[in-house]
Amino acid sequence: MSSQAEPTEDFEGIAARAPNRHAAFQPHRKGAMGRAHDLLHATPALVPMIVLIAAVAVFGLVLGGKFFSPFALTLILQQVQIVGVLAAAQSLIVLTAGIDLSVGATAVFCSVIMGKLVFETGLPAPLAVLAGLIAGTAIGGLNGRLVSRVRLPPFIVTLGMWQIVLAATYLSSGNETIRAQDIEATAPFLQFLGGKLQLGGATLTFGVILMLLLVLVLAYALRSTAWGRHVYAVGDDPEAAALAGVDVHRTLMSVYLLVGFICALAGWVMIGRFGSVSPSATTGVIGNIQSITAVVIGGISLFGGRGSILGAFFGALIVGVFELGLRMAGANPQWTFLLIGALIIGAVAVDQWIRKVSA
Repeated sequence: MSSQAEPTEDFEGIAARAPNRHAAFQPHRKGAMGRAHDLLHATPALVPMIVLIAAVAVFGLVLGGKFFSPFALTLILQQVQIVGVLAAAQSLIVLTAGIDLSVGATAVFCSVIMGKLVFETGLPAPLAVLAGLIAGTAIGGLNGRLVSRVRLPPFIVTLGMWQIVLAATYLSSGNETIRAQDIEATAPFLQFLGGKLQLGGATLTFGVILMLLLVLVLAYALRSTAWGRHVYAVGDDPEAAALAGVDVHRTLMSVYLLVGFICALAGWVMIGRFGSVSPSATTGVIGNIQSITAVVIGGISLFGGRGSILGAFFGALIVGVFELGLRMAGANPQWTFLLIGALIIGAVAVDQWIRKVSA
């Protein structure tokens, strides 16, 4: 009885004839809410941009052509130029999961330094401005060291610095205001950022142009540089960032130094905007709240690591649109606070929803 050998399996041949495909998971189909969440997560500035466009459209329909005039629209930019610069500074701190309650007081203090050095010591105005910028940077550096090295909470550090700087402003100035006429006659360079540029019917001040350039430069730096990626990484998870090779201390110090410098710029913008130097300027007290308001409405997460400078800029513009629109409509100014308060709560609720769905 003859036995026939069983055919052996040709594994190599089978492998060669097999289709060259990789294993893949079936894509999960998301509904409208899922797609909306992904879009908001990828573009945090989208919500404030939509709110800004809607607010402009509503006031335009109610008020007619006078709201859409170049003068009215550029007036909004002039009104928010100080808050816009402070919001850019506040955004950097919030992106690192901190908060700075001293930005407004630092701006006022630096403006007082610029004015006092000119009128009490005879220092040339450009050098006085430079001294103010250095003072603001030093205050930011001190905040940064206390946060990154001593590891004190940013809220506590900047709350204390707010009181210290505010008191130093009153003590050093004797609570005396330097009048706009005196500055214009003696040191017009201090009012340089208040100079105006006419473009058709629109009026732009150099302070507005500085704000726009600052927002664009910071937006590029955060999105397209290694430093920007480090800022987001530190805000999202500092321990993981350190394990990935990020120098957390150096990143935090760079942020706080830059924030101090930007606050000093805001002080110079204040002189250009108001014309005078006043230690009792309201920016020293409410500038902190205004900057935080713009940041929160702008979609920057208070938990750090998510958001954009453009969003904070849109947040500042939203406040400006509400203030001007309601004023032109003759409404009670308290409606502004009511609407802004509702927007703050709504913005935080949206951020929490995005984080909850992401988790």
